[in-house]
Amino acid sequence: MELVYIIAAFLAGYIALRCKLPPLVGFLVAGFALNISGYESTATLSSLADLGVTLLLFTIGLKLDVKTLLAKEIWGGATLHNLLTTGLFTLALLALKQLGIGIMADLDITQLALLGFALSFSSTVFAIKALQEKGELNATYGTLSIGILVMQDIFAVIFLTISTGKVPDITALALFALPLLRPSLFKILDRAGHGEMLVLYGVFLALVAGAGLFEAVGMKPDLGALIMGMLLAAHPKASEMSKSLFNFKELLLVCFFLNIGLSETPTIDGLLMALLLIALLPLKGILYYVIFNMFRYRVRTSLLGTLTLFNYSEFGLIVGGLAYSMGLLPGSFLVAIAIAVSMSFLIAAPLNSLGHRLYKDAAKWLKEFEPEKLNASDRLIDLGEKQILILGMGRIGTGAYDELVARYGDQVIGVETREESVAQHREEGRHVIHGDATDPDFWARVISKRNTKLILLAMPHSQANNFALEQIRERDYQGQIAAIAKYNDDEAELKELGVDAAFNIYNEAGSGFARHVVEHLSPQIKSKL
Repeated sequence: MELVYIIAAFLAGYIALRCKLPPLVGFLVAGFALNISGYESTATLSSLADLGVTLLLFTIGLKLDVKTLLAKEIWGGATLHNLLTTGLFTLALLALKQLGIGIMADLDITQLALLGFALSFSSTVFAIKALQEKGELNATYGTLSIGILVMQDIFAVIFLTISTGKVPDITALALFALPLLRPSLFKILDRAGHGEMLVLYGVFLALVAGAGLFEAVGMKPDLGALIMGMLLAAHPKASEMSKSLFNFKELLLVCFFLNIGLSETPTIDGLLMALLLIALLPLKGILYYVIFNMFRYRVRTSLLGTLTLFNYSEFGLIVGGLAYSMGLLPGSFLVAIAIAVSMSFLIAAPLNSLGHRLYKDAAKWLKEFEPEKLNASDRLIDLGEKQILILGMGRIGTGAYDELVARYGDQVIGVETREESVAQHREEGRHVIHGDATDPDFWARVISKRNTKLILLAMPHSQANNFALEQIRERDYQGQIAAIAKYNDDEAELKELGVDAAFNIYNEAGSGFARHVVEHLSPQIKSKL
């Protein structure tokens, strides 16, 4: 049976990819097709799906700054959206009940409010997957979206604790001592190397020290994985650990999306109710946009953040299942919620892929704030008189920065999306500013005397580099552009888009190593070759 699942997932994911859609759309479709064909979810598939979600939250924790959650835009925005969405959805469902919708006829106001609450959440898995595929986890709207989702996870923990009447064990108080373990966790990470032990240590922290420990004391396991990741976020190897877990986590998440499609057998009543719930989805998106705009984010940040969160959450299934087991909701609603969650993913996936294009069209008629009234993270950016601009200050960008400064002096400036990385670079003496090079408004906000002669695209994702290149070309830049690529087809695409030099980091690593060795060989050894 597992072989059938693998074949279906691969074929559907490949077709979706060729149609320029995220592969997860194909995985969802494959799950529905298997369900209709008579297949059901298995215990193994469900377990692997749960492991994938746990690892996903752990890797997010590795990149999450706790201070982000303390911002009023995060906790205030999440709380306000949850309250408004629950209230408006409850009223909308009550109106449908008054219209005589059969499946809702027997529900009282409490049950409708419970359903509205379940639908107020957005999917953490979907949103983060969409951000990763676009390489924009650290963009302003990406950070905002993740913060909102983390707050929603906290709300979920509170709800589950209250509704089940399961109070965490007294031993849960010991979890407050976890920060005391950071020095020991850091030392082990220092000595874990860069290979399989690093991966195994990450899996241990996520599944055992995080999820396992929290579950043992009556807390939500996924929250434990998230917090364990946050404890390690300040370590220099946190990013490397996240990358080492990436492919393993992605493979397990295939099981998650398959499992969504396999979770419930579609029924006519369930499908009709799901369509009604989908009709309410734009209301949820409008509330996200209004709240983001209220905190004076730019149109782009508000719109792309809204599209990222424009879906229903798998948490709705958890609430529905819990309510059903307690006799608060009929079983038919489980089918409706499962279908609505899946359909929301199918709708949101292409919208996220077209997000930048939609923004360009919408920006013509959506009102922007005056520059001085914008959120602090969206102010004008001054490049001064620097002649070399490096976009992306990861390991490759940092190496390029140091080499170019050594050759040309103080003529280089870097741009990085991660604020903590910007702060570290500044401490080390580099001139690095915070900004998102994939943001069209970034280029519109740049203050420059047009002295820039060279731009290096050093962001780790090809899609981000390609989009930044398009933005640069649209602004009639006359200097030279160089970019990094991981694969031959990425390199060819960059050249087609007009870069002056494309550097394949895998192909060039070997030749660079050889040049380095030859340059440092002694004359005696050279003479023997």
